[in-house]
Amino acid sequence: MNNTVSRVTIVFTAYGPPGPYNSALFVIIFVIYVSILLINSFLVLVICVESSLHRPMYILLVNLALNGVIGSSSVCPNIMKHLIMEKQETSLEGCLTQVYFGNVYGACIYCILALMAYDRYVSICKPLHYHSIMTPTKVKLLLAVVYFIPGSALAVQVYMTSRIQLCKHTIDKLVCDNLAVINLSCQKSVLLNVYGLCLIICLVILPFLLVVLSYVHIFMVSLKTSKESQKKALRTCTPHLVTFINFSVASFFGVIYNRLSLHLPREVNIFMSISFIFIPPLLHPIIYGIKTQEIRCSMYKVIRNKILQC
Repeated sequence: MNNTVSRVTIVFTAYGPPGPYNSALFVIIFVIYVSILLINSFLVLVICVESSLHRPMYILLVNLALNGVIGSSSVCPNIMKHLIMEKQETSLEGCLTQVYFGNVYGACIYCILALMAYDRYVSICKPLHYHSIMTPTKVKLLLAVVYFIPGSALAVQVYMTSRIQLCKHTIDKLVCDNLAVINLSCQKSVLLNVYGLCLIICLVILPFLLVVLSYVHIFMVSLKTSKESQKKALRTCTPHLVTFINFSVASFFGVIYNRLSLHLPREVNIFMSISFIFIPPLLHPIIYGIKTQEIRCSMYKVIRNKILQC
């Protein structure tokens, strides 16, 4: 390895000098970040304290919320720091750490959404076998796989990226991503590109297809049932479906940002760079809080009990 990771400095050129624009952006991101922490923490608290919500779907929802916090926390503090500092730079080690947790966030969210789609599929298409299929032990095992496989595979990717020799040290983006670091290398690595493509297929495309196939099957089964059953299935699936679409759209913006950031106006660049990290974790708890009656009632109950204690 030709570069000592902890000594290599990466400079961000997309921020511009500190000023009123950066200060306003700092306040906006700070408010969004605090909102993400509070909303997701409250959702996790409600599900944890309410025994009636200790079911597979809500256990998966807790993990969805926690991943949202991890994703936003991997990026937000660094963005705010760079907005108010004269020098916008970080070590290669810090950059790769941000890459790792940002990628784990994205991969785990898609995998959890696939598990949630499977849960809805079993609930609607095999209701009599639901409790024998979605046992607490199986849910824990599936979650362990969801964290272990992406975490391990992405750790290998970050290690491989850390071994490349860098000839450039400036990134024209707000945050680090693996592609941006690879583009700093002295020569292209076919191995890294192939490995990255395999990760996209296994950790993004495959879970995406599993969700789509689950809903196709749910739709086909629902067509054979009564109108009332169809309405019930729609109510059951709507929060997850909206969440899935929201995250997929945000991911699409993230892909565009990675490929076209050099050719975008600064305002568009900023929006697209933070949309993938901020919008899903902010909206997911709100979607479930509004659309899921059990969660909504439990939230009212927790708030009411807290007020009465005061």
